[in-house]
Amino acid sequence: MSGDEAERAGPGLTDVLGVSIDPELLELALTHRSYAYEHGGLAHNERLEFLGDSILGQAVTVMLYLENPDVDEGELAKRRASLVSSAALAEIAGNINLGRYLLLGRGEELTGGRDKSSILADTVEAIIGAAYLSLGGEKATALVLRLIVPLMDNPERFGAAMDPKTSLQELAARLGRGLPNYQVTDSGPDHSKRFHATVLLGKVEIATGTGSSKKQAEMAAALDAWTQLSATLV
Repeated sequence: MSGDEAERAGPGLTDVLGVSIDPELLELALTHRSYAYEHGGLAHNERLEFLGDSILGQAVTVMLYLENPDVDEGELAKRRASLVSSAALAEIAGNINLGRYLLLGRGEELTGGRDKSSILADTVEAIIGAAYLSLGGEKATALVLRLIVPLMDNPERFGAAMDPKTSLQELAARLGRGLPNYQVTDSGPDHSKRFHATVLLGKVEIATGTGSSKKQAEMAAALDAWTQLSATLV
């Protein structure tokens, strides 16, 4: 998608979001670093992602605390982890068809970047950050809560977030898909490595995940795969 196309797509996305974010901030939120690097080092969405992550966490934490007065700290933490996970954010992105609006470089475009859970999840956080800067905390929080409401309808999600690899293994067995296998690679310098995991059922790649450790990447991939397989049961 070109910059002009993104500008035309903006109003459609704001209609879906239900808020009118400043167009320049919204375009920045949709700009992946691959696009920025290919266009002379433009600004990209990672700073907004950093901000949105904090807004998301606070909004979900306060909501869970107020709406669940009889739930203890451990269970609240489990539910929060589920609702702010990369798999959950990618699901939100799917619900609003976010992939069509992304600004991606050629490489990411050719390798299916519009459907990559990690890119979609990061962009959701960037949009939340853009909403905060454009509209303030109250409206950004309202946006977060609107986006996560559909996720609250599946209580099994909370258990899967705490132990996604076991949850995936149990669900795969239930569906007759066999045992999950994980393939992990890493990138970056030794002091700041990123790990990338792919989970397979048989020879079929089901989902991917990233993290600062092999375990985190595998858990992210497992949760994404669990979310996708769960959707087939609906």
